Amino acid sequence: MNDWPEGWSGDNRGNRYGGGSASAQPESARVMRQVRRPASGAYGGSGPSAPPYGQNVPQQPTYVDGQGYGGDQYGNDYDSGYNTGQVYGSPNGGGPGGGGYQGEPRPRPNWRRRIKWTAITLVTALVVTSVATYFWADSKLHRDVDLSTVIDRPEAGDGTNYLIVGSDSRAGLSAAQKKELHTGSAEGKRTDSMMILHVGDNGDTLISLPRDSNVTIPTYKGSTSGKTYQGTGRQTKLNAAYAEDGPTLLVRAVEYNMGLHIDHYVEIGFAGFANIVDAVGGVDITIDKAFKDKYSGADFKAGKQTLNGEQALAFVRTRHAFAASDLQRTKNQQKFLSALAHQVATPSTVLNPFKLYPTMSAGLDSLTVDKDMSLWDLASMFWAMKGVSGGDGTSMNMPISGSTGGNLVWDKAKVKTLVNELNNDQKVTVSGD
Repeated sequence: MNDWPEGWSGDNRGNRYGGGSASAQPESARVMRQVRRPASGAYGGSGPSAPPYGQNVPQQPTYVDGQGYGGDQYGNDYDSGYNTGQVYGSPNGGGPGGGGYQGEPRPRPNWRRRIKWTAITLVTALVVTSVATYFWADSKLHRDVDLSTVIDRPEAGDGTNYLIVGSDSRAGLSAAQKKELHTGSAEGKRTDSMMILHVGDNGDTLISLPRDSNVTIPTYKGSTSGKTYQGTGRQTKLNAAYAEDGPTLLVRAVEYNMGLHIDHYVEIGFAGFANIVDAVGGVDITIDKAFKDKYSGADFKAGKQTLNGEQALAFVRTRHAFAASDLQRTKNQQKFLSALAHQVATPSTVLNPFKLYPTMSAGLDSLTVDKDMSLWDLASMFWAMKGVSGGDGTSMNMPISGSTGGNLVWDKAKVKTLVNELNNDQKVTVSGD
């Protein structure tokens, strides 16, 4: 539809506004002159010529109280919302995009969508990191012990039993490190500490086995030769079983003399132990009484202190400084391992990748486990040890009834009760020295 008055078309619209003006005074959009509709045939017809400019012009609308201009005689409202920013008819003011003279309004942020995608990104990153860490850690485990070669094993009970061994292996240590850690240079490996950790639904139990425990070496199958060696009733120290044929004979000796099925085997050497302590930044422990030992390098004052790797190794190995040498050493070992587990599980270690990954790497590099050990089994063992240190379980020595030939003799009645409670995953009532 042509909105111009009849007869106005093309260039014959006369002297109209919007096409510019030669006047020196600028024309105001608010005082645009209104043109009376000409008679039929005007401007381009044969009728009378157009009236002089300014004559017969309708009265201009008046801007009153901010309400805008009134309409003309044809009912047109020439303000059209000008004073509200709606100059060109856009409902929001301005041109086709809206906004008027105030500029294009920015859309409100969709926080729900932002939070959603942020959460998805974080969860994805966490899953990817966790999966990568799992496979990295799993690849570092040394699954070198085959418990399937152990013969004549007792029936498995409820819960899970771990045999945890600290060996005096010097593998990977230089001459300077052996001197620094006071390990000596003896060939082969012996066990400096042995513990059974029972993980069950009715509380976890950590039992130290003195290395000087008197045991009978039973019939066993050689770990490397595969040959069966008949038992002769020979009695010796428990750590001698390890020295004779390694982890599998040690497991066989423990199972035979206790009657308890061992589900998993975990071993750590001197170097690995010290490296873990250093990686975690040292371990806080309270020493009840000062002691020295030239053999282990121990020189400790009483009170709370932080031990580094070298000091920690001396602490758990010391035996000559105590009257009840082996029993006191097992107590110190339990005490320190519990403190170490607690230190590793603190937020300052777990939430700090610069401490967590070196600690995990040091631990996994130095561990030797059985072929069926999974990372979940290892984690279960670790958390159980932490729980025992926090008072959620039982920590004890193997019950002793006396000694023979310098070896400690287990209390058979108490051991039988202890094993029965462990097999049935009952709360342990037996106490040790």
